[in-house]
Amino acid sequence: MGKETRLEVVKMIISSQEIATQEELIAELAKAGFPSTQGTVSRDLRQLRIGKGINEAGHLVYMLPEQRRFQRVSDTHMTVQQMNRLGALAVKFSQNIAVIHTPPGHASHVAYDIDNAHIPEVIGTIAGDDTIFIVLAEGAERPAVLDSISQVVPTTQE
Repeated sequence: MGKETRLEVVKMIISSQEIATQEELIAELAKAGFPSTQGTVSRDLRQLRIGKGINEAGHLVYMLPEQRRFQRVSDTHMTVQQMNRLGALAVKFSQNIAVIHTPPGHASHVAYDIDNAHIPEVIGTIAGDDTIFIVLAEGAERPAVLDSISQVVPTTQE
């Protein structure tokens, strides 16, 4: 059983269970016959672009990229408080830099979604725990940036 098979098992586990830590994933992989180290699991998660997202109970769990995006964009019936738990709270600008503040632990998956939306006004992002640093393209207009980012993160506001 090779790496490709293990990667498929990782995707199956992540899509069918709520896994919150690498240790939990290592245990599930072992049950499935794939004993793994933390380093291997970390590389697998990175290769599969698996990150953390918010489940219905409001807890951070590993999710496949398409699961995280679908959850955030499609939940239009949610309250503002629920949406704020999933994404950005506010965005601030300074020349060609934007800073987005998120709830603790959410910056990484929000930045991932922004980067993968291929927004023409955004050159790239750097995420911390609750803050995202965005470098804007030369001459990017703030209203256009806000509009584009709000398509990915519906709770952004200046």
